[in-house]
Amino acid sequence: MFLTMALLRKGIPGKQWIGKYRRPRTITWQMKRNMVKHLEREAENEYWISRPYMTPEQEFCHAAERRAQSWLKIKESQTAKFPEHKYIADHLGHLNTTKNWTS
Repeated sequence: MFLTMALLRKGIPGKQWIGKYRRPRTITWQMKRNMVKHLEREAENEYWISRPYMTPEQEFCHAAERRAQSWLKIKESQTAKFPEHKYIADHLGHLNTTKNWTS
């Protein structure tokens, strides 16, 4: 059935670039060159990733002091934005109208 349809059909049904029976794209020399460049770049990346910069012993807690300093900086910036404490005596001080100096 597929061979019969392929031999009798005079074109690609529907859109020619999408779908199950689409027209295959021709591979140009630019496409091949770009793919080779991409694969070379990927191979170089894999080469550099496979060689670690630090040993696991060096990597363990190497940035603990820097992280502690940055955490303190963040904490101080958050507390700087926090408003001052307000006490109930400050809010209700205007109600002390019957209090005398002598008592």
